Amino acid sequence: MEAMLKLSPHLDIKSICYLSPKPMISVHQNFLPLTRSRVIMCSSSSPTPPGYLDNVRNSLIRQEDTIIFSLLERVQYSHDSVACDNDGLLSDDLDWSIAKHMAVQKETLYSQLGRYKSEEENPFFPRSILPHQQYPKILHRCADSININHKIWNIYFKEIVPELIKARNNDECGSSIPELVKAGNNYECGSIAVCDIVCLQALSKRIHYGKFAAEAKFQDARSEYEAAITAKDRKLLLELLTYETVEATVKKRVELKAKTFGQVVKIDEDNVANPTYKIKPSFIPKLFEDIVMPFTKEVQVEYLLRRLD
Repeated sequence: MEAMLKLSPHLDIKSICYLSPKPMISVHQNFLPLTRSRVIMCSSSSPTPPGYLDNVRNSLIRQEDTIIFSLLERVQYSHDSVACDNDGLLSDDLDWSIAKHMAVQKETLYSQLGRYKSEEENPFFPRSILPHQQYPKILHRCADSININHKIWNIYFKEIVPELIKARNNDECGSSIPELVKAGNNYECGSIAVCDIVCLQALSKRIHYGKFAAEAKFQDARSEYEAAITAKDRKLLLELLTYETVEATVKKRVELKAKTFGQVVKIDEDNVANPTYKIKPSFIPKLFEDIVMPFTKEVQVEYLLRRLD
């Protein structure tokens, strides 16, 4: 499968293959954009091939699975935990939670492997990133400056997790021991932090992947987007980016996935006629409608406003 991308003329790069069998780059290929694809870069004067936007959409669909699976894993734990206490997490003081400490340590390790030189990866704590080898860029250089992970982090702990816990099936997910929670000695704390980081990274990747979708749409209708960008017209950009039928399809698809992935499997006939779920399937499309899609559009608009810089 091939995907064509336009780049600024000064980038004298003809092609890059991410399917090399050499072990020395196998570590990096999972972190590179359009993973497992051969990406051919061409000058900005070349037409965008019709298959590129479909390639981006296929990646977004696959990332839906990751988000749903990670939330299903997270829902087994209680919300009332010190691991979810994010007071002061984004300030410069030393009020660290287990989740933040774990995120910083993981991002430091990932940076050594070159993960954050992939344009589809965005760290929550950029100060933890170490210098490493440079890789060719696919997106416009403004993409590096667009990172809304602070918003994703805050809304995850303040809104997504509480609503996730409300949507769970307590009979199937279990519950934590209230006495341990109240005493601040929750034995689930480390496990919760692990799940939280997986969920956060999945949400972040899906939302920031909007940069690739924005670039594809920009190339497909360059004159329309350039006019809106020049006028700094955010409303018009949102209108150009929004496809209501596509959004409706996404919401239907993720709800069906939530039912499929989250169904409690029981070996009896009644389970087929009256299935039960680990979480209410309606939670997932609402998450996409209220948070994932709006945040993705915010990333897209910010990217496009700087696309002509």
